[in-house]
Amino acid sequence: MKLVVGSAAIALVVVGLPATADAKGCAKGALVGGVAGHYAAHHGVLGAAAGCIVGRHEANRTARQNQNPQRHPSSQGSTSYRY
Repeated sequence: MKLVVGSAAIALVVVGLPATADAKGCAKGALVGGVAGHYAAHHGVLGAAAGCIVGRHEANRTARQNQNPQRHPSSQGSTSYRY
């Protein structure tokens, strides 16, 4: 009975997942984190999971910066600042 319930739960999760996943930065972060976790404390799986999270965060941050580049205030012309 447990096998049937467990299989049904896994099937529902798999069906609910999107068809494609955009995980930029996850693979590189997982690789680096897994190696670091393995050598630091013999926890390669935990290091890979943390590396994936950090790598994805960095990829999102880079994408946001590339999408909305901020200009330096001096390049926008004459702007007066009050202090």
